[in-house]
Amino acid sequence: MKNNTIYILILLMFCSCSTTRLIEPDEQLYIGIDDIEFEGKKEYASTPTGKLAISDIEEALASAPNGSIAGSSKIRGIPFGLWWYNAYANSKSKIGKWFFRTFATTPILVSDVNPELRARIAKNILSYYGYFNGDVESEVITQKNPKKAKIKYKVTMHEPYCFDSIAYIGFKANCDSLIKATIREQKVKPGNQFSASALTAERERINTLLRNNGYYYSQTGYIDLLADTINNPGKVDMRIMPKKLSAQIEQPYKIGNINIHILKNGENRLQNKGEKSVKFRRINYTYSGDKPPVRPGTMLRNIFLKSGRLYSQELQQKTLQHLSQMNVFNSINFSFTPREKSDTLDMSIIAQLERPYNFTFELNATSKSNSQIGPGSKISLSKSNIFRGGEELKISLQGSYEWQTNGALKGRQAVINSWEIGTDVSLSFPRLFFPIIHRRHLRVPAKTLLRVYADQMNRSGFFKMVHVGGEATYSIYTKSTTTHTVTPFQLTYDMLQRTTAKFDSIAASNRSIASSFRNQFIPKMQYTFTYDNATTEHRNKTWLEVSATSSGNVTSLLFAMFGEKWNKKDKNLFKNPYAQFLKLTTEIRQLYRINAKNHFATRLMAGVIKSYGNSSYAPYSEQFYVGGANSLRAFTIRTIGPGSYHPAQESRYSYLDETGTLKFEANVEYRFNMLGKLNGALFMDAGNVWLLKKEEDRPGGEFKLKSFADQIALNTGFGFRYDLEFLVLRLDFGIALHAPYDTGKSGYYNIPDFWDGFAWHLAIGYPF
Repeated sequence: MKNNTIYILILLMFCSCSTTRLIEPDEQLYIGIDDIEFEGKKEYASTPTGKLAISDIEEALASAPNGSIAGSSKIRGIPFGLWWYNAYANSKSKIGKWFFRTFATTPILVSDVNPELRARIAKNILSYYGYFNGDVESEVITQKNPKKAKIKYKVTMHEPYCFDSIAYIGFKANCDSLIKATIREQKVKPGNQFSASALTAERERINTLLRNNGYYYSQTGYIDLLADTINNPGKVDMRIMPKKLSAQIEQPYKIGNINIHILKNGENRLQNKGEKSVKFRRINYTYSGDKPPVRPGTMLRNIFLKSGRLYSQELQQKTLQHLSQMNVFNSINFSFTPREKSDTLDMSIIAQLERPYNFTFELNATSKSNSQIGPGSKISLSKSNIFRGGEELKISLQGSYEWQTNGALKGRQAVINSWEIGTDVSLSFPRLFFPIIHRRHLRVPAKTLLRVYADQMNRSGFFKMVHVGGEATYSIYTKSTTTHTVTPFQLTYDMLQRTTAKFDSIAASNRSIASSFRNQFIPKMQYTFTYDNATTEHRNKTWLEVSATSSGNVTSLLFAMFGEKWNKKDKNLFKNPYAQFLKLTTEIRQLYRINAKNHFATRLMAGVIKSYGNSSYAPYSEQFYVGGANSLRAFTIRTIGPGSYHPAQESRYSYLDETGTLKFEANVEYRFNMLGKLNGALFMDAGNVWLLKKEEDRPGGEFKLKSFADQIALNTGFGFRYDLEFLVLRLDFGIALHAPYDTGKSGYYNIPDFWDGFAWHLAIGYPF
């Protein structure tokens, strides 16, 4: 009772603090906006252009008040910052000044928001989208406390103007022919609602068209846009024409000499001393050292602007993209010099080499209240341009260690240790190595990856397993946002090195475990599609990956050609069985920008694996699992599922990993700035794994739609992220809300004790 009284007194003390005590008499504290009133919205803003206009207007009128929740202009929380401001703004003590600097926020006044100016900006936006007769009004609404005020906006929308006639006049014959030949790509069309952004897009289209056909000096400012809204009320007659500028702009240019200068890392200018020059086919190659740091043939293969051909902005960008994909240079600059009284441009490419070696280190640690704890790390060393053709050699070593101390383990080993260690060696080439595809046939950036790997896993008291393999992978970058990755060959071998009597007895009585852990080859083919617009100017970022993996089908086809039945069981490859399955996975991540310091991040992942033919069960290394620092953050990795199955601690299965053949996982995270480089996060994670078919030894593991919702593990939590620019340190605290198995407690919140569902994770980088 005493503690409750103290809390109430503290709360009353804060509530008694005025948030307007220091507001000047002629000022008012801004506390947000009312719902914006749109007159004529249904009649005149149902088009995509109208919806975009409303969105832009709402953004222009939005302004977050003190105590705003998630940057909202309407929803306010408790304005702690204002309380600290009013309490310590005039403090003379050191501690008072520290409180003021650390926690106080300056009051946002109505004059700071400037509603009249925002209304004028919103009116200009109406005109920008064709609502030339529209209007925006603002009104300051004083509250009961006269020092506080809200703002009310009224937006009046009338029928928008539409494009009528569109004419291109004044262009020279060659330019006019280019425009007419591409008229179907026109961004402004008669009958469409007027939009200044469409006019800007059309101007950029014409400029890009000209620059891709030799007009190097063309610019968007070279094109005039004249609109007539008087001659035909409600309609816009457009005239698109070139400005009368220098003759140089109207001259198409072709490429002359091509000069390449390679600078060492750290050099910031060309140095003649010690430089060497060689002539290689159509290029002049200048470098320092005994031999060219990048083979001239490799440079030429990635340059698409050719001597004697017209300049093209598209080919310049393509050249830059291909050279950048080599991951050899940290800067690439183009310069074009016109020859006197000529239609020729000499091109120079100045490229500075990247540092040849790159070292990365990742570390994460996990702890849970049930005494499960363990760190993990990954160390990588790479050498770029190892054969002077843009190749990269990368060697990685990763490992993790987990132990569990449990007082309930009476009469048994008190400490259960598990560890995993692996190595990975890869060699990548900035081109395709494929017999039937010549570099002339592939006009987009591509990469070939050759990789070998080995991983050893130890589950104390049960087994030790090794996972080794190799693969050849091809990545094709069709656009700046899309990647197609094809792995036509991947061969992996799983081998149990050691098992205990306990594991052997479990395997003898559980067919799925025996089959999943058998020594076997996994011959795979894989296709992956990736979409990532992180490098674009989109306000919200999207990352999507869809992958399909097939194992054993080509091998079985070869066996069938030699008389073996397709569905025959226990076919062997090199005297060992091989796995046969189909695996599909998809994952989408989205980052929604509220404002510069507030973001919502979401992730959704699903996967399924179906075994058939030569396999009754999917290999252990291919099965799905959830939990851990990047998954369900209140649950330890591989301790959830399948379904409602969960072995008791005293059971013979208690320390076997919990995996499945069907997976669903979802995460949402609100990220916000706290202080300087320190950011915070509130998150919620949900998910589980299931079995496609019933197993007697894992009751409740089979997927059933009617029990899907109740078998989704759910947790919430909070975390801190410290941004060091080159990496992000992350500390997350997960709080379990629902476990999919029987915990002995009824109700949706079935965690027996709060601390039973509490875990922390220390990691590097964002979870998704």
